[in-house]
Amino acid sequence: MPRLVVTFAVLALMYNSAHAADSAWSQWRGPGRDGHSAETGIVTDWTGNQPKLLWQVKGLGEGYSSVSIADGRIFTTGNVSDGQAVIARKLSDGSPVWSTTLTDKAPKHGKGGARCTPSIDGDHVYVILSEGTVACLKAADGTVVWKKNCGKDFGGKMMSGWGFSESPLVDGDRVVVTPGGKDAGLVALDKMTGKEIWRSAIPAGGKKGRDGAGYSSVVISNACGVKQYVQLMGRGVVSVRADNGKFLWQYNRVANGVANISTPVVSGDYVFCSTGYGTGSALVKLEASGDTGVSAEEVYFLDSKTLQNHHGGMVLVGDHIYCGHQHNAGFPICVEMKTGKVVWGGKIRGPGTGSAAVLYIDGHLIFRYQNGVVALIEASPNGYKLKGSFKPAYQKGSTWAHPVVLDGKLYLREQNQLMCYEVK
Repeated sequence: MPRLVVTFAVLALMYNSAHAADSAWSQWRGPGRDGHSAETGIVTDWTGNQPKLLWQVKGLGEGYSSVSIADGRIFTTGNVSDGQAVIARKLSDGSPVWSTTLTDKAPKHGKGGARCTPSIDGDHVYVILSEGTVACLKAADGTVVWKKNCGKDFGGKMMSGWGFSESPLVDGDRVVVTPGGKDAGLVALDKMTGKEIWRSAIPAGGKKGRDGAGYSSVVISNACGVKQYVQLMGRGVVSVRADNGKFLWQYNRVANGVANISTPVVSGDYVFCSTGYGTGSALVKLEASGDTGVSAEEVYFLDSKTLQNHHGGMVLVGDHIYCGHQHNAGFPICVEMKTGKVVWGGKIRGPGTGSAAVLYIDGHLIFRYQNGVVALIEASPNGYKLKGSFKPAYQKGSTWAHPVVLDGKLYLREQNQLMCYEVK
């Protein structure tokens, strides 16, 4: 009998620990930085059962940042009356917990407002503000632990004038960011102190694009047995070794001279990338080169008429890429990743207009269009199937913040407001 009790106790502890780990959306595009939610059991037909608004709050400031969620709190960034701030709210009802302003005034750049989705790691919150401040704060009360600046400390710059838009990557003992400087394209900082671990100079290779950081965020690849950080910058997709920042490879053809935005998709020894402004998409295969190197070989390139993801991101489900196609448009499309074959879509308008931020959950895609409309689409290569849509309670300007679903609830940031909908 005691053995049985212990067994049940252990199982209960394992369940509670797993549930606690699952009950977090602690960074940009979720746990894997891939736009995937592992949650199941959501309502999969919105035609007659649209999500119900549970609560709506104000006070998040101006900006296009999405939200991250951990330990019963929601975190985001926004422009408030006295500058740009990191903001924490209660997960239960969106009520205020704390707000820490990190700039003396609101940064000036095109499309004003914050862009960064905070990264939560244990007791700390990591952010990059749109004027380049990199900061670590205590999650409990918003106290600043350390600050750096992409421009002042690393000679950083953006490829164009819409402000730093990255969400920092926390990996082990470090936080990785992209200043875009001549000798500090990427840097790794000690996550507890802000002390520099390494900086990586990125060659200004290729004829397309501009020097400087793009509007993407770093992802991890273990291709060819080499752990590396992959990023889309002004000169295209680049990669550096995770242990020492040594430059590995660069792919320039996908770059454009205005803004490279969408976070690359990594899968095994492959990287899929796409940009707008009349550019296109590509798949590159990574191969071992020398004793410690990695090279990138183009598998195919799709022109802008076939596939260009302006912004809003892409998700890989099985063997297929799903995203919005066309510049400043979110025409749903499904592409076989290994071949570049368009399986369906590309000319389907859908229920919304403008670019669409995309999230995968429970066999479906949530498309959040620029005009605010939120649609549910089946994630299947068998054809386009719209499962319903709705217009949220509040919409202002360009809706660009990515949707988040956690524990059966859909969170929609819209500038100064945050809405919570039931989708379970």
